[in-house]
Amino acid sequence: MFYGQAAVGGALGGVISYFVFRRFPDNPEEGNLEDDTRWRSWQVLFMLEGSLTIIIALIGYVWLPHSAATAWFLTPREREYATQRIMDDLSISIQDDDNTGIHAPDELEDEPTCSQSEHHGLLHAHLSKPTITTTALAATDDRGLSPHDIVSALFNPTIWHILACNILSAIPVYAFQVFLPLVLAPLTSTPNPALVNLLTAPPYICGAVTLYVFASYSDRHQKRLMPILCGLAVVITGLTMVVLLPRAWVAPRYIVLNVLLSGTFIASPLTVAWISGNTPSPGKRALLLGINGWGNLAGVFSALLFQPKYRESGYVVPFLWTLVCVALAAGGYVVVYRGLKRENARRRKLVEMGRDGEEGTEYTVLRKVIRFLGRVRWGRRVGGWLEDAVDAGREGDEKATFMYGL
Repeated sequence: MFYGQAAVGGALGGVISYFVFRRFPDNPEEGNLEDDTRWRSWQVLFMLEGSLTIIIALIGYVWLPHSAATAWFLTPREREYATQRIMDDLSISIQDDDNTGIHAPDELEDEPTCSQSEHHGLLHAHLSKPTITTTALAATDDRGLSPHDIVSALFNPTIWHILACNILSAIPVYAFQVFLPLVLAPLTSTPNPALVNLLTAPPYICGAVTLYVFASYSDRHQKRLMPILCGLAVVITGLTMVVLLPRAWVAPRYIVLNVLLSGTFIASPLTVAWISGNTPSPGKRALLLGINGWGNLAGVFSALLFQPKYRESGYVVPFLWTLVCVALAAGGYVVVYRGLKRENARRRKLVEMGRDGEEGTEYTVLRKVIRFLGRVRWGRRVGGWLEDAVDAGREGDEKATFMYGL
């Protein structure tokens, strides 16, 4: 929902731009050629959208709740339940006694718990109904980042692989948020900024609706990677059709752009959901999400691709390069999916053989680095620090008893 508002905002921005460009055209009316005091359309647009942003931000600061306990739109029991779920998600252990156990409200009893427990070396296949426990203290996980969190995050090969996939798959997101009016301009017979901005609204609406559908399916079935791949397949289909269709086919090209935007916003938020759901350790989770945040570099690459010199050709070359990037991202996600399936199978085998205490393959490269540093005088201290961080103990997804969600 949060990420999808980018698409909703794009649609609303297109509608607002349409009315602004109609009311304040850049071409002065006859008889006013010497009038330089009138506002330009882009000035009005900047003033209007900037003012609305500031006003809504100030209203939101007062109107939005600061915590689950102060959420005015929830009932008292729902606030307590929401607070408990947040605490569970932070892996807080709260002492429960017979006098403090409070069952969830009837309307919430079918909700799954936020954290998954382990038994017999493997995760539960099904989650039990939640039970709320209360405490007089407002418990929070305030341990900060440990050396183990830092080392395990930075030397996690999966997150760097996912980062590359995220950058490549997000190029269409940033490209069309900025350059969609330029892409649509050649589809109009005469230069008409108002009409071009209005035409940007339907593709964004398609993107928002499709994202909500895919995200709802993903949450309902607890699947992340397959919906990502399906979304990228939609993007690849749209990009292929845009490249192949002649420029003269205005209506088909516009329909294809709607298809293209439909799959554009799916990969990034579901990638974040996968990282969050598969990293129980709060410190490591924060670092992995920070690393994945470098996916914003996609905006740099999109600016380099969609240059004005490609306007006359209908931006075919940028679309072609974007197609290559998205195809590479899809292939990368397939590698991640197959690799996680193999890792889950390996862990099940270790548990069945009673060898779940063995160190995982995620530290293979790091152990080699530590051995190399141990041979160099200046590197012994660094190598010793790394070794202490590794030997601090495995937790969360590093345990053989943890099964990765797909």
